[in-house]
Order: sequence, then C-alpha cells, then structure tokens
Amino acid sequence: MKFISTLLLVLIVSGCQAHQNAQEHSQNQNQNLKQAQQDIQTSISTVSPAFELITLGDTGGIEDGNLSSFLLRSIEDENFISLDAGSLVNGINVALENKAFDSLTTTPDPALNPNGNILHHHVKAYLLSHGHLDHVAGLLIASPDDSSKPIYALSSVNQTMSDTYFNWQAWANFTNRGIAPKLNKYDVIDLALEEPVEIKDTALTVTPFSLSHPLESTAFVIEHNNDMFVYFGDTGPDEVEKQGKLDAVWRYLAKQMQHKTLRGISIEVSFDNTRPDNLLFGHLTPKWLMQELTKFHALVEDKEQLSNMKVIISHIKYSLKRGTDPRAVIAQELESANALGFNFILAKQGQVLAL
Repeated sequence: MKFISTLLLVLIVSGCQAHQNAQEHSQNQNQNLKQAQQDIQTSISTVSPAFELITLGDTGGIEDGNLSSFLLRSIEDENFISLDAGSLVNGINVALENKAFDSLTTTPDPALNPNGNILHHHVKAYLLSHGHLDHVAGLLIASPDDSSKPIYALSSVNQTMSDTYFNWQAWANFTNRGIAPKLNKYDVIDLALEEPVEIKDTALTVTPFSLSHPLESTAFVIEHNNDMFVYFGDTGPDEVEKQGKLDAVWRYLAKQMQHKTLRGISIEVSFDNTRPDNLLFGHLTPKWLMQELTKFHALVEDKEQLSNMKVIISHIKYSLKRGTDPRAVIAQELESANALGFNFILAKQGQVLAL
C-alpha cells in the first residue's frame, strides 16, 4: 500500500512538472513569436525614408480645386519640385490644414502668409507631364503672384504651354519664350528623352520618358543618390495604345533596380473596369494597371523591392452620380486583383507620405 501511494505521488509530481514545462515552453514560444514580430516591425520602421510626397490634388477632374499635383522633396532637403500643377495654392492650403509642412525647419518669411511662404521659398521647380488643364491650371492661376522658377518638360509639352496658354490670349506670357512681351518669370527648359538633368536648387535629378496619351505625356524618374521615385503623367496601357512606351519605362527601372532602390511610383487609374477600351482616351483602369505591373514584376530580379515599394494611385475621375464612389470601386478592384502583393495607396489631397 505504501509503495502504491509513493508511486502515485511520483506520477502526480511528474505530471505537474510536465504540465509546467509545457506551459513554460508555450510561453517561451509566444514570447519568441512576439519578439520576432517586434523585430520585423522595428526593422521596417527603421528603414529611413528617402523622399517626402505631399498630395496637392488627387483627381483627374471634374472637381476644380483638387486636380493632379504633387510636391516631392528629398528628405535631406527642404526644397520641393511640383509634379504637375492642376491644383497649386488650394492644394497647399489643404496641405497646411493637415500640417503637411510641419517638418520644415526653415524660418518662414514674415512678409508672406504660410501658403505664400511654401510657394515662393520651397517650391523650386515645376515638372509638367503634359498640357491638359487638369495638370496645369493651378500653375497658370498662381503665376501672377508666383516666384521665379524653372518649368521642366518635354519640348512638345513646353510648346503646348506656349501656344495654348502663355500667348497673351488665354493668359499673359510669364515665360522667357514665345510671344512678346515675355515677362521672364519662368525659365522654360526642354528635357531630352531618357537624359538625366539636375533640377535647379534641389537635391534631385530627373530622367523623362514619353507616355501614350492624346497629347504626348511624360513619366518622370526622380532620383536622389541611389533612391528613385517615378511620377507617371496620364497614360494608356501598351496593349491598347500599341506604342510600347510603358514597357520602356518598366525595363529601364528594372535595370536601375539592380543597384538602386525604387521607393515608390505615382500612377493614374482614371476609371473602373467597366470602362470600355475604346473610351479610355489614354487612361488606365485597375485591370490594365495590374497587367502593366505584372509585366514589371516579371522584369525585376529582387522581388522584395516591389513589396516594399508604394504604388500611389492618382487621377481617379470624380463622379456627379448619386451613390457612385469611384474611389471605393477602384480600390476594391485593385485589391481583388492584387495577387502579387503590391502596396497600393490611394492619393488624397493634403496627404503626406514618407517614401
């Protein structure tokens, strides 16, 4: 009897010890998993951004005051370039309300309002993708009270600006070329395709690529040191346009990504997938964007770069129809087709992104 009691006691103690060991093992596993998750999050959060992107306008029409325009700067410099300028001062106002410029340390000009300080002292150049009004209206309206700065664009785009707007009929000629009198506020600089150019008074360089649109449009590859950001003006898909222009951009980027880091791209999706191809007029839908990005994905050797890259969706067409939210529809269509795991972000006026 004494032997049996002793045996039972040993078994009970052993069982308790085993249960305690199992609990401790489980706790250790949970702690290790939690630590691993923290380590991953720390690793992600400690990757220093290279660029700051502020959305001044996110739509492709028809809402005036919120048209295609972004400000981009190197994190190491407080001077921005304006990527298109459909909305400019109004976009700066919305960005100021959202405290988008609070990271700037330069002492503001006491003679100017905050929006004037940004426009005059921090926006150092315009890069215009093409001459449609939803991409240039803000520049035109602000030009009488703007500061002197260069306009960079392909020669065809600069010619459109000169012929159509800065002609003393649609608008006064604030540039240094075209119809006299020339007010010489803006120094117009023609960009050559696929030739890098340093952007004056900034830490950035730009390499332009032609895009397919009713007017010639442009993709701007912006670089600082070994980091890149790409801004796409309006563009149709290669399969519809039959010119292979997006393919040329994808191949260039894939080659550059062998020794540089692509931090993000901003690209248009104007319509949802119900839009027929014959009514695209040089624009993209979620279906066509995913087809283009799939081609790009296949070209890139380091796929991890693509999962870390931000894809900012812009130029969504505003709708006047009751109950219609094109942003929600496009977001859902992109997400449902995103088998490759791209990091989509819908641009929103006043938004600040670290890239």
